[in-house]
Amino acid sequence: MSVAASLLLACIYVMRRRRKRETLRLFMCGKTSSNIEKKIEALIVLHGSLAPKRYKYSEVTKIMSSLNHKLGEGGYGMVLKGRLDDSRLVAVKFLHDSKEGEEFVNEVMSIGRTSHVNIVTLFGFCLEGSKWVLIYEFMINGSLDKYIYSETPKAVLGWEKLYTIAIGIARGLEYLHHSCNTRIVHFDVKPQNILLDQDFHPKIADFGLAKLCRSKESRVSMTGARGTVGFIALEVHSRTFGVVSTKSDVYSYGMMLLEMVGGRKNMNSVALKSSEKYFPHWIYDHFGQGDGLQACDVSSENEGIARKMSVIGLWCIQILPMHRPTITKVLEMFERGLDELDMPPRQNFSQILEDPSYNLNEASTRTISGM
Repeated sequence: MSVAASLLLACIYVMRRRRKRETLRLFMCGKTSSNIEKKIEALIVLHGSLAPKRYKYSEVTKIMSSLNHKLGEGGYGMVLKGRLDDSRLVAVKFLHDSKEGEEFVNEVMSIGRTSHVNIVTLFGFCLEGSKWVLIYEFMINGSLDKYIYSETPKAVLGWEKLYTIAIGIARGLEYLHHSCNTRIVHFDVKPQNILLDQDFHPKIADFGLAKLCRSKESRVSMTGARGTVGFIALEVHSRTFGVVSTKSDVYSYGMMLLEMVGGRKNMNSVALKSSEKYFPHWIYDHFGQGDGLQACDVSSENEGIARKMSVIGLWCIQILPMHRPTITKVLEMFERGLDELDMPPRQNFSQILEDPSYNLNEASTRTISGM
């Protein structure tokens, strides 16, 4: 090969790499065009054949024609059941126009670049005028919330299954935080966004609030709070408590873990006693008194599992991000015996903010380096 040809190939390679980096930077830095079409085209250029398939609306109509069964509906839009040409069942999600399509683009950009057993698969999307559609794999057992908030959640799933589901969710988050080419912070980890397949294997879904960050960074630049009340980390509301990072997802995961143990929402507005309204405090009180967890439908043979999930959950919801484990550390904690896990300190806001040893800048630095 001549020197000129070699130089030409080298130039083409550098230009393609630069183009891909620029496209990726466009999304990660938040400097996105208001034109949704351009964003989607950029995704296709960036990922080529690996990008989710783009469907015509006529194809979407065909996918739904054989079933057309409603799976759910909410402020986001509506989800219908459909079938692809190869007979695979899918969930077809129609999104309402909101936030100039930010949630639609977030969903395609984040989940479209993932491939993991604990992340729901996005088969494709449709963007034609005001018609915004996402097509996912169909999860026959629905979402986790309908099991843990039921009258007899442990009878339906059992403690061992709940434990396995908890680990699967953590593995999915570890993939998002550390194994993707671009790190993804989900920002809406909750039981409603955990889907279960025919074998009750969990898959993380709904990436409408997700944010991307560079592969070597764990903190996220953002304006305004996002997420669901009861699962939002304090630093997402106020930077007084630290920087927003992958540990914000860890907080949400910890809250969900405690709800799986308690079989109820952490904030129980109809509880008869005020001490029972906030489940994490209830756990601390009962552990401190050496009581069991019979109120959570825990038998003596399953108490070890329930206690381990509770302790890990309490570590995850520490007020400051610097005190929370990474999701990788969480998985390591699941591998340990219960007697190897220390009970985390019980915290409150005033103690944290009045502590003279607390320094936001130091906390922020430790949060990032601890990733």
